[in-house]
Amino acid sequence: MPSERLAELGLTLPGVVPPLAAYVPATRAGDLVFTAGQVPMVDGTLLRTGKVGADVSADDAVACARQCALNALAAAASVAGGVDAIEQIVKVVVYVASAPEFTGQPAVANGASELLGSIFGDAGQHARSAVGAASLPLDAPVEIELVVRAG
Repeated sequence: MPSERLAELGLTLPGVVPPLAAYVPATRAGDLVFTAGQVPMVDGTLLRTGKVGADVSADDAVACARQCALNALAAAASVAGGVDAIEQIVKVVVYVASAPEFTGQPAVANGASELLGSIFGDAGQHARSAVGAASLPLDAPVEIELVVRAG
């Protein structure tokens, strides 16, 4: 079960990050749950700010991607009936606020993908996009959206 795997990894799902504008953190359509973009917020504060490849190292960006994934899982779980109701990670979209010369977006996205694989095993294998962006909300270095299938 995902909750047991989170515990084995020494992780807990954070509280759902409150929306910063006119949207909801996640919405369900049938057996699919779509999350809003989640930034690397911990207790109301971003882990880092700035552009990856300039102000933020690739390693720090990977850590941010992991936090974004946890925040997105929390949002998905809030409408799915809990993390154990999530049966499959379908799609991950990772936005990386990038310095113009930075091309390591896929490596940053691996932070989220590998975490989801660790939690969900085969059900964590997903389609993914890793996109460079000029800027992200609140000057976040990474933002992630999930699509999951829930029972």
